[in-house]
Amino acid sequence: MIVKFKVKPHSGEQSIENKGDYFLAKLKSFPEDNKANLELLKLLKKHFKKEVRIKSGFTSRNKTVEVLD
Repeated sequence: MIVKFKVKPHSGEQSIENKGDYFLAKLKSFPEDNKANLELLKLLKKHFKKEVRIKSGFTSRNKTVEVLD
């Protein structure tokens, strides 16, 4: 399954919100040294209870994530 995300790093909270066409992921980490991406992957793994990987948008706030079966 392919899911689109908008990431808001350094927001002070950790949450996932469904916005219809995409999900908004609020993260506590700064977007440096890949910290926000790692936090996003941990949060999504916990949320979906499946393995996940970032397909595109490694350096962007707009990301495409694949949820693996």
